[in-house]
Amino acid sequence: MSTTNLYSNLIHRVNVGDSLTRTSRRHPNRIAVVDGAQRYTYANLNAWVNRVANALGNRGYRRGDALALASGNSVEFLVTYYACAKLGVICVPINLGWRTDEVTYVLHHSSARGIVMESQLLQQLSGAIQQTTTLQDIIVAPGTGAAEPEESTDPAWLTFGDLTCRGTSAEPEHVVDDRDPITYLYTSGTTSAPKGVVGNHTAIYLESMTMALEAGFRADDQFVAMLPMFHTAQLNCHCTAALLVGATIHIRRGFDPGEVLEQIEREGITQIFGLPMMYRAMLEHPQLKERDLSSLRRACYAMAPMPDAQLRQCIDAFDCDFYLLFGQTEMSPTATMFRPEHQLSHAGAVGTPVINIQVAILDAEGNQLPQGSEGEIVYRGPHTMTKYLDNAEATAAAFAHGWFHSGDIGHFDSDGILWFSDRRKDVIKSGGENVASIEVEKAVYAAGPNVAEAVVIGLPHERWSEAITAVVVAKPGTTIDTAALIAAVKQQIDPYKAPKAVIVVNELPKTSTGKIQKNVVRTRFNSYYR
Repeated sequence: MSTTNLYSNLIHRVNVGDSLTRTSRRHPNRIAVVDGAQRYTYANLNAWVNRVANALGNRGYRRGDALALASGNSVEFLVTYYACAKLGVICVPINLGWRTDEVTYVLHHSSARGIVMESQLLQQLSGAIQQTTTLQDIIVAPGTGAAEPEESTDPAWLTFGDLTCRGTSAEPEHVVDDRDPITYLYTSGTTSAPKGVVGNHTAIYLESMTMALEAGFRADDQFVAMLPMFHTAQLNCHCTAALLVGATIHIRRGFDPGEVLEQIEREGITQIFGLPMMYRAMLEHPQLKERDLSSLRRACYAMAPMPDAQLRQCIDAFDCDFYLLFGQTEMSPTATMFRPEHQLSHAGAVGTPVINIQVAILDAEGNQLPQGSEGEIVYRGPHTMTKYLDNAEATAAAFAHGWFHSGDIGHFDSDGILWFSDRRKDVIKSGGENVASIEVEKAVYAAGPNVAEAVVIGLPHERWSEAITAVVVAKPGTTIDTAALIAAVKQQIDPYKAPKAVIVVNELPKTSTGKIQKNVVRTRFNSYYR
């Protein structure tokens, strides 16, 4: 490629890696990342990213190659991600909850040329690595292992530290187009193989800017990253957006309510992002009232709705603005925001469209429905994925009628606020009626003060076709009277929507990002009424 084309690309392009480069020039001495005892300035972080990017380039990685990344939350995760972006290499984050066959599938399907993985994952991933013939590089990061492994005599194996030493800190200058892939993110496959969501630089760059604008991110913000970075919610809603504006990210490898409360006070944390279950754990922690949480400005929740009673307790206890993000991996992921001013007046809604996203409701024929009518939620906007990797049929179905089809059912109310009814696949068809499982779950929470967690599913039934069934977990030290709970639910919603049975369990199966796995619950109790 000519020098003229390269220079034009460097001047005009949209590249996620460039956002870090620019922030490091604006705020070189500001702390970018805190990982354990280590604190990295923006200048330090950017130089490290450049060394890794240039080292990968020296090993032959080129625009369009794929590099898998298996890591818990760590600075090395972010360094690898941004190094890939600057080089035009596609980062393929590995969900650490996947089985060996799932990891093997993703490595093959993505044509991963190499993998960066943490030392404690060597045994867990060894089977997938041995079964994958395309891997040319296995790069081992320190992680939580006893020590960083010594470099192997096999040239395919090297440590992350050694890789870093093989590159210079000069800014990489490579042609990367605005819509080139930056990630392949694989969605869970319950009945088929996972689909690879192709995210591009423009989508992620604009998603990051959207979050910064909509959530009021500032350079003096202090973030806690406690959800998995291999999930787009943590990575692109908070991490890339925080680094875009020059804020500080405090990395956590896991969630401990007491430690997070202590960290908020110690570090002056201003922005947190967690699951409803995490906020509940902090609410119930004995240290809550002892900690100074006055630094908090905003608290984000996602993945699942927060029961109204819990939300009110959170707003009182944390004394900051709460907001919900709604979207999906294919939208990079934010589509709407349930804003602080609507939390109590429109409890249960999923908000209004964010900047850059257009939302509509379609019927089965692709016609737009008027306000108040229920149908499929669809999107348009530059956040949207490029396609599903090597899956033209699924891509065509997702883009039918000129919209991205979310698979979610919902409606706009008279205030222009979007309400989510259910995933299309989770609507329960019981006795000739369609019942949204989400509506019943909200009623269960409202009716059962001793319910810690609840999921509502439809199970095969001779009379009802699908019997509405609640599977619940009791709060510690309490019990649940199932008959009384069903009776109380009937006071909250139409009686025909109430569960036919309540099953009490010790815990509910969840994904690594905290979502309850309804498909697993359905399978487990499939024969309950037989």
